[in-house]
Amino acid sequence: MEGSVNLQLSAKSVGVFEAFYNSVKPIQIINSTIEMVKPGKLPSGKTEIPFEFPLHMKGNKVLYETYHGVFVNIQYTLRCDMRRSLLAKDLTKTCEFIVHSLSQKGKLMPSPVDFTITPETLQNVKERASLPKFLIRGHLSSTNCIITQPLTGELVVENAEAAVKSIELQLVRVETCGCAEGYARDATEIQNIQIADGDVCRGLPIPIYMVFPRLFTCPTLETTNFKVEFEVNIVVLLHDDHLITENFPLKLCRM
Repeated sequence: MEGSVNLQLSAKSVGVFEAFYNSVKPIQIINSTIEMVKPGKLPSGKTEIPFEFPLHMKGNKVLYETYHGVFVNIQYTLRCDMRRSLLAKDLTKTCEFIVHSLSQKGKLMPSPVDFTITPETLQNVKERASLPKFLIRGHLSSTNCIITQPLTGELVVENAEAAVKSIELQLVRVETCGCAEGYARDATEIQNIQIADGDVCRGLPIPIYMVFPRLFTCPTLETTNFKVEFEVNIVVLLHDDHLITENFPLKLCRM
């Protein structure tokens, strides 16, 4: 049984910090072996061999939740090796098993967020005067999220001079690898859900509903060598190809 955290640097970070090469070595969480059957012959027919592994971590390591990312991977596997006699090839089979972290104690405090998007509230705009006028309001029920429950809220296009082409919800993972000498931080998209198509009615509440995909999300994680954080973007595309994005950091936990 093996469990490890595999860290990988993005192309833009390789070569920036020499110290990265030491900090991105795989972090082993669990590694144990048991002999299930002593040498001998298996009888003909079906043979079932029960086994169990206690999940004892190595040293002071923490049992992180299974997570499949781009630059951070937390994976647990079982490998069964069957040694055979001289002329027969040894058999090996590997299988991944999923680890859930323990539920957090206490009650999660909801953190609702109301937002208003206008040309004046946007950042990173070069020519604000050329933007068509618009007013978009909405709210997210909470940015403190339970990973097994959906992210919910609603959005209303109060007015917009240009026609709306599409409104999307984009879930983003922000993975950080590194050490005291420096950190490589990379954001990548997990999923994109279109919540409105075409020039929506003004003043009509549009529901926001997003289920967090298992394996590609995990409770928000912060350790010495790596961090896994999440954000959601509300993306409004207008017909003149103006792209409006509002970003909200999320904190995921298991209750």
